[in-house]
Amino acid sequence: MAYTPPLPDPVAPPIRINLLSDTQTRPTPAMREAMARAEVGDEQFGLDPTVSALCARTAALLGKEAAVFLPSGTMCNVAATLSLCRPGDEILAHESAHILTSEGGAHAALGGFQILPLEGERGQFAVATLQAALRQPSRYAPRQALVSAEQTANIGGGTVWSPAELTAVARTAKAAGLATHLDGARLMNASVALGLAASDIAAGWDSVWIDFTKGLGAPLGAALAGSRDFIDEVWRWKQRLGGAMRQAGICAAACLYALDHHVDRLADDHATARRLAAGLSQIAGFDVQAPETNLVFFDVRGAGVEAAALIAALRREGILLGSLGGRIRACTHLDVDAAMIDETLERIREIARRA
Repeated sequence: MAYTPPLPDPVAPPIRINLLSDTQTRPTPAMREAMARAEVGDEQFGLDPTVSALCARTAALLGKEAAVFLPSGTMCNVAATLSLCRPGDEILAHESAHILTSEGGAHAALGGFQILPLEGERGQFAVATLQAALRQPSRYAPRQALVSAEQTANIGGGTVWSPAELTAVARTAKAAGLATHLDGARLMNASVALGLAASDIAAGWDSVWIDFTKGLGAPLGAALAGSRDFIDEVWRWKQRLGGAMRQAGICAAACLYALDHHVDRLADDHATARRLAAGLSQIAGFDVQAPETNLVFFDVRGAGVEAAALIAALRREGILLGSLGGRIRACTHLDVDAAMIDETLERIREIARRA
């Protein structure tokens, strides 16, 4: 069920329209300038003022005591679970969760944890589903230690958990004595879509992180937040995993620039996604999931078209998309404008007509 990007094609034309993922964004000239001006020091010893500023700002943004800068969101998930669980523990997460489908089995390989997949539509599980999965402690079963959720739910279609449901999940977990971890790879998309502060969305969750490389457009980096004691333990795992950095302020400056300039504009990506979905919905045989943020999933088999064939045909036109379980995924971001969406729609219509 993992999202699988297409393999590079050495003979394909240059990519003109990149809808593969919001990770494909490139730093803007102004972001590059901010990076060049960044004051730096040794991040591993706490001597990089730009990294320190980013961590303080992220902690405040997410309503937590402290934060740590990490190279990637996957490392945030891995370091968080390694800090909150012990070998043999069980993590409860949606069956399409990134920690289960897209992190190479890191949680089992490095922590000795197993993940119990929870069913639910659109990448989200109901409180009742979580309650049914909770067990009475027993020496015959693994200790249930952590509940994890994604905001937004990637494979579910970029769907946004309602604040009430997310809070109810956290309360249910805590009532059962479990810790809570919020995968916030696209948390700022949810914040913009809901019109709520990120700290309000993350309230009640022990750990939470945001990714700067997706809709926010930075070249690398994510920040994980929680209590000071939790972040101290994360730092131990950051060191073990090779995530401690040196003059990382160059990268942190891009993330600070993104927080200043690229959060509110996420609404533009959501509007562009709706524009794409509306056009796709007008093509006979296409089954389009209505986007809630910047991800558009659609099934073309009803039009007599194979997803792989459509993706390959578009790639020959310099347009890049990906697929998942027979569906196609398009992701809008700051490097995609309305004109690109209109051209993509025209090319797709032509391919569908030929089919």
